[in-house]
Amino acid sequence: MTQPQHGKYYPAPIGNDQRAGIRASNADREEAHAFLSAAMSVGALTPEEYTDRAGTAMAATTLADLDALCADLPMNRLTGAVADVTLNETRVSDSGAAPVTRAIAIMSGSEISGGAVVGAHLSVVAFMGGAEIDLRDVEFTSPILEISCQAIMGGIRITVPTDVTVEVHGSGIMGGFSGRAAGPGQPGAPRIVIRGFALMGGVDTRRVGRGDDTGPRRAN
Repeated sequence: MTQPQHGKYYPAPIGNDQRAGIRASNADREEAHAFLSAAMSVGALTPEEYTDRAGTAMAATTLADLDALCADLPMNRLTGAVADVTLNETRVSDSGAAPVTRAIAIMSGSEISGGAVVGAHLSVVAFMGGAEIDLRDVEFTSPILEISCQAIMGGIRITVPTDVTVEVHGSGIMGGFSGRAAGPGQPGAPRIVIRGFALMGGVDTRRVGRGDDTGPRRAN
């Protein structure tokens, strides 16, 4: 059996008692998550199965916990996809920082950007105001980020990195809810699910590379 290298996770057959009790490191969790993401990208896991296992992987305590999540995956066929993960710019970390959970702009402006930490859920409300959500340089701490948007006579602009997977399920009522950022990403990168509505307002989603100009800022 191939022994795992230091700081590098690789699944071993279940039943290895010596390995079972070794505590997982952040690098181990990220590596296991990369295998799970690659498995979804080749169809070995459904998006729902990936979501369940990825959440469990980020909370895993021992290597045995991670082994159990990957035991039924075609590991030999995933090696190339996992190697590509190391090139991804956007990753899921295991930061202990408290995530930002909401952005509210009521007749004013609100912004989330830079090194902000985001978790599994983010609520954004813009009422006669403007909210700027720039996720290109934030710290993702969950493989799935669900953003709930409510734009009422106001505007929400969500900028995402180019390598994440994006789903948009919003609707516009006498307003607009743009889904132009929707599409698949790269293995290992987070998935962003955007839901909500725009009433006499607008929600705009777009992909922009790091360092690229995002254009004029939305007026408050």
